[in-house]
Amino acid sequence: MLGPHIASLKRSQTRTPTQPHTSPRAAMAGSLIPSASSGEHAAATPTTKLGRLNAAVERSWLGRRFRLAARGTTFTTELRAGTTTFLTMAYILAVNASILSDSGATCTVDDCDAPSPGCKFPPVDPGYAACVARARRDLIVATAASSVIGSFIMGAFANLPIALAPGMGTNAYFAYTVVGFHGSGTLPYRTALAAVFLEGLIFLLISVVGLRSKLAQFIPKPVRISASAGIGLFLAFIGLQSNEGVGLVGFSSSTLVTLGACPASQRASVAPVVTFPNGTVALIPGGTVSGGILCLSGRMTSPTFWLALVGFLIIAFCLIKNVRGAMIYGILFVTFVSWPRHTAVTAFPDTPAGDDSFHYFKKVFDVHRIRSTAGALDFRGIGHGYFWEALFTFLYVDILDTTGGLYSMARFAGFVDDATGDFEGQYFAFMSDASAIVFGSLLGTSPVTAFIESSTGIREGGRTGLTALTAAAYFTAALFITPLLASIPSWAVGPPLVLVGVMMMRAVAEVDWNDMRQAVPAFLTLALMPLTYSIAYGLIGGIGSYMLLHSWDWACEAAARLGCRRKVGGGADRSNGGEAEQRKETESA
Repeated sequence: MLGPHIASLKRSQTRTPTQPHTSPRAAMAGSLIPSASSGEHAAATPTTKLGRLNAAVERSWLGRRFRLAARGTTFTTELRAGTTTFLTMAYILAVNASILSDSGATCTVDDCDAPSPGCKFPPVDPGYAACVARARRDLIVATAASSVIGSFIMGAFANLPIALAPGMGTNAYFAYTVVGFHGSGTLPYRTALAAVFLEGLIFLLISVVGLRSKLAQFIPKPVRISASAGIGLFLAFIGLQSNEGVGLVGFSSSTLVTLGACPASQRASVAPVVTFPNGTVALIPGGTVSGGILCLSGRMTSPTFWLALVGFLIIAFCLIKNVRGAMIYGILFVTFVSWPRHTAVTAFPDTPAGDDSFHYFKKVFDVHRIRSTAGALDFRGIGHGYFWEALFTFLYVDILDTTGGLYSMARFAGFVDDATGDFEGQYFAFMSDASAIVFGSLLGTSPVTAFIESSTGIREGGRTGLTALTAAAYFTAALFITPLLASIPSWAVGPPLVLVGVMMMRAVAEVDWNDMRQAVPAFLTLALMPLTYSIAYGLIGGIGSYMLLHSWDWACEAAARLGCRRKVGGGADRSNGGEAEQRKETESA
């Protein structure tokens, strides 16, 4: 999911697939990436049940198909690695659905009990709120299904231990910039899905013809590096707000943002209004109501905020101790505490919406059918400029994010050939995530990408596509517990968003901050994304400033080359003229 910011993983490279396990580079990296030979190969001898199982699978068609022996791994190692990968990325099921449902999904004013232009905004019409709740359940299934498809294709065809799911960052751009909160953006949800679908087809074509890695090289390096950090700040900012996070950041009429974390009963909605001479107050045309962002009193007294803080600390401590599944543990703790009713932190308040959510929660197991988002593409907005802006932004982010992520994780696993820069299964890996984007859009979700959390499975010894297939099997099981996943509250989702931002910030260390021509574009890229609430504006600011700051150098270089050519051309003319005069003198003599 994370793009070039994980280039630091290159320092952890181990071996190429053709190198033996005893190579010096593998030995140097042994402390970072456990080798299967040092674990289960040593302990699981053929005399044990585990050893006999691994030996039998290794000799079978499955072992030969996934090259278990050639890559120095075992069947049980791959299963353990796939389990670890799923635990570290399972949070995407709830987080992605929550972010995308903030856009209102396919819900419109027609779904309101009392249809009006403002029924989608706080105070939200009960009919519209119920539609959004149903869409969120659809999006949980769509997220799981697209993860199954993407991970299966990567594991079965590319034979790489990399799992796929809808990417963090692109989902935020999709929900908050393109579609906007409850459809207040530039494109309707259905049209945005059409843009993702076409972008996926273009991305697939680029992957087929082999232009993918070359296109990424045209993006300025400081922008390429800082884009992931900017997306991390954007995600953290979302996680700190009240609508989709812990509520620590609130609205201020004088400073725009300030400290919040007040109880829901002490929050007020904010709307741009105009007062007429007769005293009538009306919403400004095109304005929207932002609910629950202004704290009237009781800052830092919200029970859900303090519960979210405990979840944040749980995840942070687990990450410090390298505990697998750190994100999911924090989410589960906060969620379990929030499920009982009639408490200060309940996820099911005593309201009609809360009663409906609790009734669905009690089902526990349910094979939910996608009713609103599957096949919801609408190409009628293809002629609008916003459509193509969204399409090319998705394409740019996918070229950087997925390509950089795949290369970094392949290097982390020791598959990259330093001489050529290629890795085994590269072509099908590029085809896998591009195909997953197309399938994901048909299901109704934002672009699918390779998840950096797959590196945890690689550290557990995963070296083949069986790791990705194991993760796909877990995502398949998640399809049957939609009621539980749909009941995860926003204050359980906020802490992972903040900590994902923390992990994405590591990319800024690769920027040369002493060179202002590199530092200024990098800073503008990562600063404008959260402050303008748009990934696209951050990229435009970074690329534009890079071109302006380098324009003088480029002009001087072009002039120097042009002057050199003219000088060489003039010298050649004079030389030819001198030879002609000499021939004339000879003839006359």
